[in-house]
Amino acid sequence: MSWGTWIDLNAGNDAMKWPYPIRYGQEDAVDVDVLVLGGGIAGCWAAISAAEQGAKVAILERGSILGSGAGTGCDHWQWAITDVPGVSLSAEDFTQALVDNHGGYNNGISRYIQARDGYETLLELEEMGGKVRDTEDTFKGAEFRDEQTKLLFAYDYENRIVMRVWGMTFKRALRSRLRRLGVDIHERVALTGLLTERRGEDATAVVGATGLNVRTGAFNVFTAKATVLCAARPQRIWTYSTELAGSCDLRMPGAMGGGYAAAWRAGTEFAMMEKSIPAGLSINPSAPHGSGHPSNTWYPCTIVDANGKEVPWVDRDGHTLETFEERCRPAPGQRFFIKGGGQSSLPHQGLRDYQGPRLTNVDTLVEKGEIELPLYADLPSLPAHERRAIFGLMVGQEAKTKHTYANYTHAGFDPDRDMLLSYQQLIGGGGYGTSAEGAKTVLGFPSIRNAHSGTTGGPVVDWNLRTNLEGLYAAGDGMLGGNDHSHAATTGRYAGRRAAWFARQATARSGSREQIEAEKRRVYSPLQRKDGVHWKELLAGINKTMQAYCGAVKSEGLLRMALEAGEDLKHVVDTELAAVNPHDLANALSVVDILTAGIDIIVPACLARRASSAFLHFSRAEYPAMDPPEWQKFVTIRQEGGVVKQGERPLNLGAPFEENYLAHRPAAPIGA
Repeated sequence: MSWGTWIDLNAGNDAMKWPYPIRYGQEDAVDVDVLVLGGGIAGCWAAISAAEQGAKVAILERGSILGSGAGTGCDHWQWAITDVPGVSLSAEDFTQALVDNHGGYNNGISRYIQARDGYETLLELEEMGGKVRDTEDTFKGAEFRDEQTKLLFAYDYENRIVMRVWGMTFKRALRSRLRRLGVDIHERVALTGLLTERRGEDATAVVGATGLNVRTGAFNVFTAKATVLCAARPQRIWTYSTELAGSCDLRMPGAMGGGYAAAWRAGTEFAMMEKSIPAGLSINPSAPHGSGHPSNTWYPCTIVDANGKEVPWVDRDGHTLETFEERCRPAPGQRFFIKGGGQSSLPHQGLRDYQGPRLTNVDTLVEKGEIELPLYADLPSLPAHERRAIFGLMVGQEAKTKHTYANYTHAGFDPDRDMLLSYQQLIGGGGYGTSAEGAKTVLGFPSIRNAHSGTTGGPVVDWNLRTNLEGLYAAGDGMLGGNDHSHAATTGRYAGRRAAWFARQATARSGSREQIEAEKRRVYSPLQRKDGVHWKELLAGINKTMQAYCGAVKSEGLLRMALEAGEDLKHVVDTELAAVNPHDLANALSVVDILTAGIDIIVPACLARRASSAFLHFSRAEYPAMDPPEWQKFVTIRQEGGVVKQGERPLNLGAPFEENYLAHRPAAPIGA
């Protein structure tokens, strides 16, 4: 196979010369003890903890370590229970409550690790240089501040299980530690596949991975004794043009599920992939948290209507809260809550019960004349500390809100005097998609879904955070139950240590030459076509297929049509998909990964669950009964020799949590 330059591939084209050297076909080999896939929060922590155990570590990241994953920041560190000053809850009780709140459809293993190790991980991050305390006494005297430790708390001020932090400092601290530990960092390298050691047709062990340099086109071959999957969850499965749709999201637009696709092709077991929600907060004509919705970053902000009438706050039982202070206290009989601000109609009375403005079914309230649109976040009416904690600390540290804060301030927005338009009426009371009736919200988009918003489906793991494949571990968004920043950090830290422990005892392995050559042919095939289907066209076809045949209501017939359309799309990939430079090629391969996530994983998972579920936001037309007892279980799928194998796992995964956590710790400290 011969490889040309950018000009050779674009003969007769006036395009500017590609700014990087073209190295198609060049093979760069790396051999390590532990390979980490993904340089987000989980990936950085996994690499750091593995290196601290003495392992030789490499980390692969499609973008840059500094800006990848949640590198854009976080404003709160949540669900840290053990050893937090003032917290009397146990990690076991908290984890069980959180699992129960999701009807059992949660990863109790990773949630317990988050609750048990969260504060210890945060203190370690502080030692690296991350800012976690109000050392300047900016919020001295605030109700949410612990004066002795200078820690700031959010949401539930009584139980103190969520801390406000300066998340914009975190990624730089992690990158510095990676460099000091000598971790081999491979930026601008996109994961393409996993290398496996096989017996017959079945993958039995992961022995490394392959990647594509998105600037030079070089092919990377990584061999490792243990591999940790920390790549992001699939995105853009139902939504094509984020710009035309006015869609904004907290997550990176480049997160297309390459890790999920690679793990699926290798034979990894997945669960809960049938879960998806109607597009809600993402279909928002402002930046994430750039409007005054009274949940998450903006909790507990007052909301008023067009006439300045305050929308009453109510607790989980519908009782009106008369004072501002009550918003940050559990309701009578409620032990604790996380965020509030988004009412759920799920059939439970659990941890995340509603506490916020009475904004459920906005259309009904408008029809009754109780409120008049639009709605506004009334920052000036808040106590000064609360106002500055929302706009200045949390808006400014969470995800992309650094730009929100800078742009709004530059434009003259003053939280001491100005209100901010809220788009809550566009997304209904569900806020973050917690409502089973989300498809009915005003201006909802039931056929445009968000893949695994909130608690996600993904690879199934055990108490070592190991998948069903030997040598493959998973953390953060790379696993069943992926969720938030502290979850990514704690599980990455935990998985990296377990991987290093395994690598110390494992023998060296390598993928077969035949497997590597087959992957190279697959990766470079779009370059052989100067004219053909561009990745944007393919993505539009995938999105329309998923919208039409795997939308709000599923049926056997529709899902079978999705599979048929998927075969046509795969034929396009094999015969028509074209790319003209390394960046174009990387995007084309990412869209193929989206196709894998949608057609090969999500659609079969939807077929496998022959029952509707409010907890999973899952509706099957032939099976309208919600959560029948015989279907209250995880439905698992994996592929073996191109055939989808279905299985099941019980709910309450990992229980009893403390007992299992302690039982799976090594007899001696890892690294001893």
